[in-house]
Amino acid sequence: MKTSDSRYSKCLYFTSNALARKVDKLAQESWKKVNLSPSHAYLLMMVIEEPGSQPKILAEHLQLQPSTISRLMEKLELKKLIIRTTEGKLTNVYPTPKAKEILPRLNECLSEFYGRYAEILGKEECGRFVHNMVKMTDKLGP
Repeated sequence: MKTSDSRYSKCLYFTSNALARKVDKLAQESWKKVNLSPSHAYLLMMVIEEPGSQPKILAEHLQLQPSTISRLMEKLELKKLIIRTTEGKLTNVYPTPKAKEILPRLNECLSEFYGRYAEILGKEECGRFVHNMVKMTDKLGP
């Protein structure tokens, strides 16, 4: 059944979650090549781009709870892709050489993901839609 045919098609909760599941499926398929979930991949790319990032900053940028960031980092540590160091009360996260090596593949996955949904939805429409989603999300609060 198409979402538009559902009895709940006018409900923000239902439609936003239906969209999120479909986008997640596309993302999972794109990131499968590097054996990472989309959340792990985005966290890793941020750590590679900003070595020494603190978990609190990562959580803010990725819009995830600190406990979720901790779980994601644990898995990335097990895969030998990040290292956490502690200096006093601060924890800093660094990419390993192995993580830096796979950055080109991460970028390919990211490009493929954007390309797939832009092809399906239209590049300009996607840009407008994401912009509007950001505005609405900000209006709903932290």
